[in-house]
Amino acid sequence: MIRRAEEKDVPQMLRMLGQVLEIHAAIRPDIFISGTTKYTERDLIERFGDDAAPVYVATDENDTAVGYLICMIREQPFSTTMQPGKSLFIDDFCVDEAVRGRHIGEQLFRFACDEARRLGCRDVTLNVWEGNNAARGFYEKMGMRPKETQMEFTLQRN
Repeated sequence: MIRRAEEKDVPQMLRMLGQVLEIHAAIRPDIFISGTTKYTERDLIERFGDDAAPVYVATDENDTAVGYLICMIREQPFSTTMQPGKSLFIDDFCVDEAVRGRHIGEQLFRFACDEARRLGCRDVTLNVWEGNNAARGFYEKMGMRPKETQMEFTLQRN
């Protein structure tokens, strides 16, 4: 089942946020701090009632969160050169590593697409870090394609 997140889901969500962070910290230790999470308990609880930034969880038969989607509804244009429209941006997405391979991620992604349609969005977007090949492969399998690429030039300190 997929539903809006509730306060009882926070411990499982924090654990999964930690799993995501460790993947990112292994890829980019120059950016990510191992042992942290992107959101705190308070951050999550504050978002749970926000319809402009909905949070959803996939649950098992015991109503325990085993995956999540942290979303934002973004209104475009970001500039006067862009067509107006709404986008469902997936800010964070995880399936607990203990239950991966059971198609929960696919169900969450399809749910996000259905919600985006229901909300009148024209697309679903997200960011994926270079080097996170498993996530990128999953998103491509779901039919996602690159929209734009953020480039960097790392300046070395002397």
